[in-house]
Amino acid sequence: MPLALPSLPDQAERLVELGPLPDGGGHLGAAALRSAAADLAARTPAGALLVIHPRHLPPSAVAPHLRRSVRTRDGVVEREGFVVVDMPDVDEFAPTVSEPGADVYAVVGLDRGDDLANWSPAEGAPEIAGRGRTPLTLTEGLQWVLQAPEALERNRCFMTIGSRLRKPDGSFDTRTPAVWISNGTGRDGSQRRGAAKVGWCWWGNRHTWLGLGSAASRIA
Repeated sequence: MPLALPSLPDQAERLVELGPLPDGGGHLGAAALRSAAADLAARTPAGALLVIHPRHLPPSAVAPHLRRSVRTRDGVVEREGFVVVDMPDVDEFAPTVSEPGADVYAVVGLDRGDDLANWSPAEGAPEIAGRGRTPLTLTEGLQWVLQAPEALERNRCFMTIGSRLRKPDGSFDTRTPAVWISNGTGRDGSQRRGAAKVGWCWWGNRHTWLGLGSAASRIA
């Protein structure tokens, strides 16, 4: 499900305006981001996503900057994104794919994976690989929604199975990160109904409303 994205320099400006860049000793500031975006734009196809490496911009820092407009009885309000309370280790979910080491890189050929809805991550991972594609990481999925809130639609959201949490014994935690729309129930709270939500699903479970996000390639 391709979505129109602004140019990479325009995406960099949005990140600067939103203010999630590290302040102080983060080694990445607005000037460096703009320079990297301009360089990538010269050698990257249109429609690519600009991604800041999670060492500078971890998922927990991106989530509150996600915005979705929600219609309520009092009119349209803007809801900010959040991480579910039972995922305090969200930033520890590391890429299992070949992620560029650059501070800033581009992701080409984004797809929400609607055709893989109702596939478990365990079933979908080899299918994505067989198509010559790579699953999205949580960082990439969140920064996609940051730049294009319409990447999330009611009953059409996605998992980011390119990120997993490795346990001390070397095996993987069976949770899989995902990004979807809160119904405002339970611990989410009614004030979060319609907000973008960072949560998790089991590696072996299927969900009719969650596709498996993927991309064609990454360029650094």
